[in-house]
Amino acid sequence: MKRVVSISLGSSARDHAAELDLLGEHCRVERIGTDGDMKKMINMIKELDGQVDAFGLGGMDLYVYAGSRRYTLRDAERVVRAAKRTPIVDGSGLKNTLERKVIQYLESETDLLAGAPHVLMMSGADRFGMAQALEAAGCRLTCGDLVFTVGIPLPLRSLRSLERLARVLAPILRRLPFSMLYPTGKKQDENKPKARHLFAEAEIIAGDFLFIRRYMPESLQGKIIITNTTTAADVELLKQRGVKTLVTTTPAINGRSFGTNVMEALLVALSNQGRELTAAEYEKLLVDVNFTPRITQLN
Repeated sequence: MKRVVSISLGSSARDHAAELDLLGEHCRVERIGTDGDMKKMINMIKELDGQVDAFGLGGMDLYVYAGSRRYTLRDAERVVRAAKRTPIVDGSGLKNTLERKVIQYLESETDLLAGAPHVLMMSGADRFGMAQALEAAGCRLTCGDLVFTVGIPLPLRSLRSLERLARVLAPILRRLPFSMLYPTGKKQDENKPKARHLFAEAEIIAGDFLFIRRYMPESLQGKIIITNTTTAADVELLKQRGVKTLVTTTPAINGRSFGTNVMEALLVALSNQGRELTAAEYEKLLVDVNFTPRITQLN
């Protein structure tokens, strides 16, 4: 049996475990939250190192992207060093492969992207592959990186603007405590609406669900959400806020979707390579497992 464990900086209230059969292997996937405690996260990785087939780095990114450039976040770098024998991935490999495919699927198989819709991308640097695919599909893109990550009320209206800015700011931001860049621990369960006008003008809101949950307004009437990890409670919340359609980029396992870090770790475990895979290797495995997005009509 393959065992994959996501050790997350996020809330333990979102913990979950499931088993499934994939590519002829029986697999167990687990998500364990540490409620914002990075020291506990490091200790858990040390304890399980060598006992599981792959780790997912949950609730934090190891890398952020600006075009072809990749920047490593210092806090995350400290965490991944705790794994000496078991490979550990943060989901960025799937963000740049699976999530591109999801947007291409939505463009060819649905009408959700028809008519050049206005898309609010919560953070383009977090999901540059998705942002590129949305722009290529003809969507009008607004990136909220400055608004939602560093609190500067300046939306970016193109990927070119994001890329130029990221090259200047990323070397600085990568050194900041991760808690300054992303909601961790109990903050993940708090909703503090911000930039309501950006949500209001968008037909589609895309990106990390915890970003969306923390900053979304009281009403999302008629909106389309393209995101990753959602629990049953998350889905009910979005339904109450009026969301029309929910698209999750990772498949449902036992009734809920797991994060890209979990699914990437699962592919690493199934590959038997004992390391992070190349983009070409992820592409091949994605063809073999045939992941397709889950599309749910909520209202």
